[in-house]
Amino acid sequence: MSAQPAGTLRGELRHDEPMARHGGWRVGGPARRFYRPADSADLVAFLATVEPGEELHWVGLGSNLLVRDGGIDGTVICLQGALDRIETLADGRVRAEAGATDAAVARHCARAGLLGVEFLAGIPGTLGGALAMNAGAHGDEIWQRVVTVETAGRDGRLRERIPSDYRIAYRSVTGPQDEWFLAATLQLDAGDPDEGQARIRALLERRGATQPTRQPSCGSVFKNPPGDFAGRLVEASGLKGFAIGGASVSTKHANFIVTEGGATAGDVEALIAHVQETVERLHGVRLGTEVRIVGKPGQGAMS
Repeated sequence: MSAQPAGTLRGELRHDEPMARHGGWRVGGPARRFYRPADSADLVAFLATVEPGEELHWVGLGSNLLVRDGGIDGTVICLQGALDRIETLADGRVRAEAGATDAAVARHCARAGLLGVEFLAGIPGTLGGALAMNAGAHGDEIWQRVVTVETAGRDGRLRERIPSDYRIAYRSVTGPQDEWFLAATLQLDAGDPDEGQARIRALLERRGATQPTRQPSCGSVFKNPPGDFAGRLVEASGLKGFAIGGASVSTKHANFIVTEGGATAGDVEALIAHVQETVERLHGVRLGTEVRIVGKPGQGAMS
């Protein structure tokens, strides 16, 4: 890996950056180019350097992403620690940039006495990732609160869009191609700051008691099928604790896969496939994944 200034750009450009450093599972091969922009203007300038056909991926905490062991033969743009401002506006609205962590957004809103996104505190990612997948918990979803979003296109243009520009469903958001979220303005409910912060504390306590928060994971792996829970189906299939290589189904919550030292992305992907096949064979349900899988398989891996 090498780091170097990017000419007139103000962000940080790295080559052959190990993506294991940027994902919850701590596995994955390198990205050919990895850029962390200084701000949105710098990001637009960087996009002008990306070849039209180049593979381009946007990453926050990497908590909903599996990069295969062969890595990414393209460019990764990382917003974590870059575009992470959160500000309270008038009339119960908050503007947050895509690199802000979900937990930071939840805490900021609660402290301001603005309620409705406390559930974000338990989602291990950034706001950009939450917008991209319509993240939610306990019956709430982020797009229920979105007024506008700001995006950047591969063409370098900045745009403001409204929810009706997108097809929004359970853990799915479809919109204009080659555009990525930079920020969102959220509409919240006025309330008691103490109440909001108490909700967050209770949620985090429940999360710590029921999820493997002290082990490398990427949160929930599978989407809940209609009328059921993915974790229930995985557990009912006898798969808690089942392992392939350094990846295993959590014994604490069956919709989590955890890794240990020596794990590979290939182990995780093979375990995901095994869980899907087993649940389908035993219960007739094909579990879809919340996790995105990108990149090239490692040497010797099956594609």
